[in-house]
Amino acid sequence: MLDRVEDPDDRFRNENSQNGVIQPLLTDLYQINMAYAYWKSGKVRDVAVFDLFFRKNPFHGEFTIFAGLEQCLKYIQNFKFSESDIAFLKKNMPPSVEPEFFEFMFNLTTDEITLYAIEEGKVVFPRVPLLVLEGPLIVVQLLETTLLNLVNYSSLIATNAARYRMAAGRKIKLLEFGLRRAQGPDGGLSASKYAYLGGFDGTSNVLAGKLYGIPVKGTHAHSYVSSYTSLDGLHTEVLKHGQTGEEHNLKEVTLEWRTALAEKLNIIQSEASDGELAAFISYAIAFPTGFTALVDTYDVLKSGLLNFCAVALALNDLGYRAQGIRIDSGDLAYLSCVARTTFITVKNDLKKDTIQNLTLSVPNRLEEVIARKRRPTKVEYFTIFYNLITCQRQPALGCVFKLVEINGMPKIKLSQDVEKVTCPGKKSIYRLYGADGHALIDLMHRTSEAAPVAGSRVLCRHPFQESKRAYVSPAKVEAMHKVFWKDGALQQRLPDLEEIRQRVQDSLLTLRQDHKRNLNPTPYKVGVTDDLYNFMHDLWLQSAPIGELF
Repeated sequence: MLDRVEDPDDRFRNENSQNGVIQPLLTDLYQINMAYAYWKSGKVRDVAVFDLFFRKNPFHGEFTIFAGLEQCLKYIQNFKFSESDIAFLKKNMPPSVEPEFFEFMFNLTTDEITLYAIEEGKVVFPRVPLLVLEGPLIVVQLLETTLLNLVNYSSLIATNAARYRMAAGRKIKLLEFGLRRAQGPDGGLSASKYAYLGGFDGTSNVLAGKLYGIPVKGTHAHSYVSSYTSLDGLHTEVLKHGQTGEEHNLKEVTLEWRTALAEKLNIIQSEASDGELAAFISYAIAFPTGFTALVDTYDVLKSGLLNFCAVALALNDLGYRAQGIRIDSGDLAYLSCVARTTFITVKNDLKKDTIQNLTLSVPNRLEEVIARKRRPTKVEYFTIFYNLITCQRQPALGCVFKLVEINGMPKIKLSQDVEKVTCPGKKSIYRLYGADGHALIDLMHRTSEAAPVAGSRVLCRHPFQESKRAYVSPAKVEAMHKVFWKDGALQQRLPDLEEIRQRVQDSLLTLRQDHKRNLNPTPYKVGVTDDLYNFMHDLWLQSAPIGELF
């Protein structure tokens, strides 16, 4: 076991990059009220078990990516009410609250908490506990709101990102550009981090790049182009050759190429914007090795492509290689194909091989095109703005935190909505795999039961529908829960962001394709053992009131 002093996971201990607002008072008032009521009624030594889970996969899909575990562990590690926290509580709670309660709160720690969790980045499913917390009732209750906050959004973003990745395929690069449209700075940072975890290749968010090591990408805005009116606005025209260091006038070389290209591409040169060309030349002088231009400020076909290709060929003459273009508006599928055709034409007619290999980047408006494969595209990069980070199709995952055991006594929460009935008691979770390596079912056990064994048949039941049951003979059995926190110390080495990112892709490969498809995906099975099924339904009957007819 790793203790607090000799923990080798220096990144977790010393980086301490937890957001400053993630603290004990980041909670709902009723958690504080319950803590006082528990304390006043003598339940200080009660030991509880809570499950954190969700009831339905997001985005009409049949899988979810679990994210946020590292932040949960940092929160638990640093959980401590400060003197100013206690002063605030004294001011805002009723004057009848005893001083001893505030002293009790000030001395609370998480040393007696045990946290079991599924590994971050794993594919997870409804009703399966992502986190299980066992410890003093008051402390676990106080952790609820913040843990839900940390898991809900991060898992939602990671899942959304993973779905984009599957729709785009492995060859297309996905860039997250949503900071300016995010729900505040915290939402923007979290979105950048968990989009990368879910499979994106980079972000425009510079601070996320600094904090999390995510590749940072970006070009320029339309305002840069429109800030130039004519070629007279160029204050610098000279660029040194990439190999010889000899100075050349980039504007003159570019204008020669534009005249030649206009004839080759059947474009009227006078219709092309000189201000746009000046902007491209100035940007190329600033970034000759990474020149990427936004070509839709005026007209992609009449101006943007011509001006870009002229600058790209001029850079080529001076020993550099342009990177590509970005198109943010118009018929993106059509324009991307025209742009690619233009590059091929230039390459064939002028024997400039570097032109053919330029990249095309378009924004998230092409999401449905790549998802449904309706129209052909010639795009290497997608820049995703608000559709990813705001999760427009579903703004919340809906995780819940439910009491399942108190002082060794299993508890069940009943509801007229059967889907909201909880699975009582402390449980073990196992994922059963078939011979082809694909996951078959997640099975919940009572902890008193023996674990399933590969090659041995086990009866799996639907938690609520009596007739839905099947025998499974797994080729492989995976225990899903690990102890991550116990006795006031971290119990596992935490992987870095790159490792979790790879785990997401590896975990998705264990699902059959029909579970992952966008249209009418096959539901993944989550079941209970026969013992747990009978126990749950017996407790259900014991707990439900018996009505009377008059």
